Amino acid sequence: MGCQASTLTGVRTQRLMQWVSIVYNALMPIQERTIRTEAIVLRHKNWGEADRMLWLYTRKMGKVQAIAKGVRKIRSRKAGHLEPFTHTNLLMARGRTFLIITQAETLDAFLNIRDDLLRVGYAAYVIELLDRFTYDEDENQLLYRLLKETLSRIDTENDPNLPVRYFEIQLLDLLGYRPELTNCLNCESLIEAEDQYFSISLGGALCPRCGPKFPDASQVSLNTLKYMRHFQRSSFTEAARAQLTPELNHDLEELIQRYFMYFLERNLNTPAFIRRIKNQPQQD
Repeated sequence: MGCQASTLTGVRTQRLMQWVSIVYNALMPIQERTIRTEAIVLRHKNWGEADRMLWLYTRKMGKVQAIAKGVRKIRSRKAGHLEPFTHTNLLMARGRTFLIITQAETLDAFLNIRDDLLRVGYAAYVIELLDRFTYDEDENQLLYRLLKETLSRIDTENDPNLPVRYFEIQLLDLLGYRPELTNCLNCESLIEAEDQYFSISLGGALCPRCGPKFPDASQVSLNTLKYMRHFQRSSFTEAARAQLTPELNHDLEELIQRYFMYFLERNLNTPAFIRRIKNQPQQD
């Protein structure tokens, strides 16, 4: 009798769990089981025999991982819509562990990026920064918009350096790492129109009197600080009016990348790739 009672209890428990699952799925809002959203494909890797795992930055959910089933098969219709740097419109279903991509439609393939290895490097750099500094499913529509617009600018601008430098400064703002460029971080005096110092650890400018007191502070030109302030407070249209010389771009690039790496506590991968491309001999 005890064995029969135990078996009966187990059957009732199993049926109860089945009914709970049915009721839960019936009550669960449809938007939670299927998600339609714009996304930028950050990167992917092969998964299983014919699938791919993708890292996406979406407008509605922030950064997510999703599986594209069968996308490595020759006849797959989704493959071309899920390449890195692609701006795409997705329909996804929630699986047990990962989101499953069921539909994909390209909104912008950024073809000029794909035809230019240096632009590929800049796009990869922008995506590496975003990927390193963001967490999964942390929605940030301002960050999504900045990423999408930056890729579009890298794709279309004659000189992609300007949109990349603008992205760096705006990204620091959105992440909460905005450097102080108006007042000395030590004595709080107003930064004057002269060369200054910049401290990575303090997070901004130091005046010529205070700068030498801090071991990590390095000299920075007045123009470098002026452009950083200009990029902080301006729209891209306004920022694009600036004349970014190669020397100034180099100084900005070096300073801002050191600033990023201080917070990451590790090196970035893509700047070395970009330098290799720049150093390649030009073909006739």
